[in-house]
Amino acid sequence: MQFRLEFEPKALSPKINIDDNIMLLGSCFTEHMNEKLSQFKFNTLQNPHGVLFNPVSISNAIKSYSTLSLVDHADLFFHQGIWNHWSFHSSRSKTDADQTIACMNSNISAGNIFFKKAGWLIITFGSAFVYEINQNYTVANCHKMPAQVFNKRMLQIDEIVDNYTSLIHDLKVFNPGLKIIFTVSPVRHSREGFVENNRSKSVLLLSIERIISKHANTFYFPSYELVIDDLRDYRFYAEDMVHPNYLATQYVWEKFAASSIDGKSREIFKELEQINNAVKHRPLHPNSDEHKKFIAKFNSLVESLSIRFPSLNFDFEKQFFTN
Repeated sequence: MQFRLEFEPKALSPKINIDDNIMLLGSCFTEHMNEKLSQFKFNTLQNPHGVLFNPVSISNAIKSYSTLSLVDHADLFFHQGIWNHWSFHSSRSKTDADQTIACMNSNISAGNIFFKKAGWLIITFGSAFVYEINQNYTVANCHKMPAQVFNKRMLQIDEIVDNYTSLIHDLKVFNPGLKIIFTVSPVRHSREGFVENNRSKSVLLLSIERIISKHANTFYFPSYELVIDDLRDYRFYAEDMVHPNYLATQYVWEKFAASSIDGKSREIFKELEQINNAVKHRPLHPNSDEHKKFIAKFNSLVESLSIRFPSLNFDFEKQFFTN
């Protein structure tokens, strides 16, 4: 008896290789995917601006990396003892203005350097709702300011498509080999309202469909559908009933790996999982012969993988097993 409908995402062509540099931008769901990629030794950079939810703020962040657009003190504002910037998440804010500028510009510079060599950009849209201030400037984060300060509205499909059509045109000049994967976060923005959240997700999905139909090397991965339509059960959500839990994110990761990462790269996943588990292992008797054999085994495995995949960084593991 079948109790749910399962589907397989369409295979990417070309697929991601373990030697590729991957930048990930967008909602908090991006963090889960970045964590998985990092565990398997992919070279990634995630959200230099902090978590971003709406397509406009994500686009603005990308432009700042490609053009190296740094910020200065005039761009900051002071609220509740913290210096903030409307284009950054609150995690980049500081109590000191100079430290805030230094942190934000350091992240933009890191984004610029990484973006030049990135083979893939993974963008996760969270919401089509935007909050605007100062003559319709779209903020990335409201920084606990009162709701009446902002003009809240939902982006139109044409706005998003036009924005990303212009952005992708510029990125082809900045990084001609870049490939882009779009996805929509399965996190429910319940504070907007259930009906409003569904309309918002629909705008994002339809916008992505139009974007990838117009541009080569742009793709869609259905993380939203895998959670909402495939798993389709509150057992796969955290206690807040809004964010997917570990099981759900693990399921999405497995589907992503199978459809989007090439076979040669996935061949070493099992060995890397063994190494990751070994690093977490805490022996009761670290001086025993058995543990010394355990350490020698994984030292050998790390050395073997270092030779087979010289581009991967095993410095931490080598130091761990040596010590």
